Amino acid sequence: MDEYLAEAGSDNSKILSALIHVKDNKDVPLFNELWNAWLPEGCAPARSCVQSTMARDIVLVEVTIIAAL
Repeated sequence: MDEYLAEAGSDNSKILSALIHVKDNKDVPLFNELWNAWLPEGCAPARSCVQSTMARDIVLVEVTIIAAL
């Protein structure tokens, strides 16, 4: 995600909101651990997390982010 944010002229400290799709809700605790470690302190955006059927079996998580420049 860092590469995509940088390409748009942003970074993970400027995320305004995130929509997270997980293939299986059992993965949410691990995702939360990784997500919280990745975000700078005090920069947690508004977010929602839903269980979804993915278009490809190999995909476990998809994240849609809105960030400021």
